[in-house]
Amino acid sequence: MRGASADKGAKDYGSDTGRIAFLPVRRHHLLLFAWTVIWFLIVQPSGGVSWHYLRQGEQLLFAPGSQDGGLSLYAHHPELQIGPVSLAAARIFAPFPPHLGQVLAEATMSMLGLIMLVLAGRTAAWYYRGTGTNHRRLQQRILIAGLAFIPMWVEVSVRFAHMDDVLALFFTMLAVHALARNKPVALGIYLALAVDSKPWAISFVVLILALPKQDWKRSFLWCFGLIAIAWLPFYLGNLGSMAAAKFTIPNQPASSLRWLGVSDPSTPVWDRPAQFAIGMGLGALAVRRGRWPAVVLVGANARILLDPSVYTYYTASILLGTLLWDAVGQRRLVPWWSWIAFVTLYGGTLVVPSDSARGFIRLAFVVVSTAYVLLWPTKKPRRGRGGGQGGAGRGNGGGRRAKGRGNVPRQQTGSEVRTPAAMHG
Repeated sequence: MRGASADKGAKDYGSDTGRIAFLPVRRHHLLLFAWTVIWFLIVQPSGGVSWHYLRQGEQLLFAPGSQDGGLSLYAHHPELQIGPVSLAAARIFAPFPPHLGQVLAEATMSMLGLIMLVLAGRTAAWYYRGTGTNHRRLQQRILIAGLAFIPMWVEVSVRFAHMDDVLALFFTMLAVHALARNKPVALGIYLALAVDSKPWAISFVVLILALPKQDWKRSFLWCFGLIAIAWLPFYLGNLGSMAAAKFTIPNQPASSLRWLGVSDPSTPVWDRPAQFAIGMGLGALAVRRGRWPAVVLVGANARILLDPSVYTYYTASILLGTLLWDAVGQRRLVPWWSWIAFVTLYGGTLVVPSDSARGFIRLAFVVVSTAYVLLWPTKKPRRGRGGGQGGAGRGNGGGRRAKGRGNVPRQQTGSEVRTPAAMHG
């Protein structure tokens, strides 16, 4: 009888957690892995469009005695808008034959997308501790959102092989997970690594404001200290590196800028600062309104709103933002915003022939989605007795931790012992 009871308990536990038999794998993870492999095999033969920039950049950065490389890299090659952390990561694949190294890099970046989906689920589970969250529904929500996220992730990681954008988004996801677990030092480090991978990730630094106020200083110091360590050597080594900040690209007919009345043939001088200012401003507003899971979405929205280019891989940052909002910012079973973003921003590029119409669709998505996540009424989760905040709060500055307890999570009770929230995403 005892053995039968144990077997029944193990079966119930597996059913509750979605775990496959005795394997440390959950069903929705396996399905998303298969979905990733399918898209990788479809896209890889035509992939690696921009991988040569990574190879060129890492060769120049690490070339001994190079006149236009080393710390003079950005002064002589402002077109390499790639952070030093990304170039260092690309160096890992340099010893392999060129084609093999590219394929290995693409496969590695594809798997990072799968890891991000797992982290999104665990972040939501941590965020909703003590609220009676149905973890099976959460898993289903991650699965449905992941089906939209993966094709766009393969677009940036395989078709274009933009390791800089991949790492910026991956470190941002790690930062969000650290925020949910109330780890200010890790949050600052991951945000710095995101900016050191791709500068446009600076918009996400406002996530630090979602910490308890007493942790702001420590997190900001780690963040900006590591940003300075990565970038200052290039500017001090060659003042011409400032040219990288002024690099321009053509203002394409399908950009949202055209609908805003900007007809300049290339990037206006005010464009990049405005992207950062609007992204950070909207992100700070999201935190103030207790909606920090919207920070990545509104920051990415500011990017595509004012960017003169319309590359499809830009949409990966939007899909990360909608993933976090659908998983953490709200509790609906169907992640509508992930699929709205996928259909309008990616599907629109395939079926809408008019450049002007595509620009309007991008503008409309930015305006509507930003207004929704900032203004639409949302239900705040009700926590049971003793269900304290394990991470970021919902008000201005987040929840207040008990004195002396630091980041130690509260003891689980009741049904939470059976289905630990931090493990079921």
